[in-house]
Amino acid sequence: MDAKELAFAGIAEQARLIDSGQVSSRELVELYIERIERFDSDVKAFRVLFAEQALEQARAVERTRTSGGGGPLLGVPVAVKDDTDVAGQVTAMGSNAFGGPATEDAEIVKRLRAAGAIIIGKTNVPELCMWPFTETVAWGSTRNPWDLQRAPGGSSGGSGAAVAAGLVGAATGSDGAGSIRIPSAWCGLFGCKTQRGRVPGSGGWHGMSVNGLLGRNVADTALFLDVLGSSAGPAGGDGASSSTSFVQAAAEGRAAEASAGGRRRLRICFSKRIPPGILTTLDSDAERCLMNSVELLRSLGHTVEERDPDYPAQMLPALLVRMFCGIADEARQMARPARLERRTRAMARIGTLIPRSALRWSFEREGEIAARLNAVLSSHDVLITPATAKPPPPLGQFEGAGALRTFNGVARLVPFNAPWNLTGQPACSVPAGFGADGLPRAIQLVGRASDERTLLALAAELEREQRWPELRPARFA
Repeated sequence: MDAKELAFAGIAEQARLIDSGQVSSRELVELYIERIERFDSDVKAFRVLFAEQALEQARAVERTRTSGGGGPLLGVPVAVKDDTDVAGQVTAMGSNAFGGPATEDAEIVKRLRAAGAIIIGKTNVPELCMWPFTETVAWGSTRNPWDLQRAPGGSSGGSGAAVAAGLVGAATGSDGAGSIRIPSAWCGLFGCKTQRGRVPGSGGWHGMSVNGLLGRNVADTALFLDVLGSSAGPAGGDGASSSTSFVQAAAEGRAAEASAGGRRRLRICFSKRIPPGILTTLDSDAERCLMNSVELLRSLGHTVEERDPDYPAQMLPALLVRMFCGIADEARQMARPARLERRTRAMARIGTLIPRSALRWSFEREGEIAARLNAVLSSHDVLITPATAKPPPPLGQFEGAGALRTFNGVARLVPFNAPWNLTGQPACSVPAGFGADGLPRAIQLVGRASDERTLLALAAELEREQRWPELRPARFA
């Protein structure tokens, strides 16, 4: 396989190539190290590269493979977001306020290693993972591979930029208010916020944050979920996932026929409504891509109708309480909080002013809020919204802005994501075309509780029709 094709193949295909002996783990690791060294000075996706360790592990993989051992990701390089512990490395959280190196791997890293994956490096984040842009005093600005003068999103911005530029096949992310879906949308990738509790290590921002993957295609996330989520079902969810269930769901979607036979027809609703409390408008290209997706799904035989979720008045304050309290908690946990950026300290101070009774109120209202939001899914299998209201902002748009000015500004860009972190149910960002500016646009698929399988199948069907994994930023392709 051509080196560029291999770089953009995605982890599921790379695992197959290594398993069949068509590509060696060493060749793949060397390819990515070369590309990172050549391109990452432009993108700044990685905070740290583990070149020597990755090559050593790749050599060990060859011995394992020839002896018949290994796991489903044997020899495949994966990057890890820098909010996740990797033994022997600091977890910087986008800051200069970090302490000493982690003494052990986070559970998600342990499971990746157990599946045979090679951790090739850690990707950049905004400080304390607060923002949908990835620009910090400590580590500089991460750039969008589709336009180096634009943000890649956040907080998993380094992960999104690394995968979009072909510097790694996939990278982990976390999503507390859209932090997997937003960079996936702006970088032309597939990203899934899983059911709360599906993937280990979730729970930040008082239960709103979950771990997941940013990948080039649906199959990558399906494989990731089988590796990471199969041994323990979601807390309070269905508790079941066989070793092939997520991969099967994606495969069924990719193999779906446009004819009537052998395929489940879904009842889908879509909404363009901006959730209340956020003063913004929908970008015309985002609306066009949403409606193009609606027409495509209708042409494939699905029933699609417009219906808005019932956004309750308590939703926004319930979200804000958890976000600000979570930021304050994380600021206190940093080893040197005095080194945090001024804007971060201001955000944390807001959180400290919120009484714990307000946090209890948020948890008490969660069930009621979820029931009202999910009423739309009582008669529909999937809800579709735009993934973001606007394209990625220019680099530096919020440089020097205070905490509340930045918070209000970014909320206007990404109003559709956070409600589903409060409810805990799965939601995905799916590429849906490009704007007149040449930048990716995306739609968001929202599923019922614990029903990632339907989302994966539907996203894979869209992938088969639109072939978006084949689209790459010209500078890196």
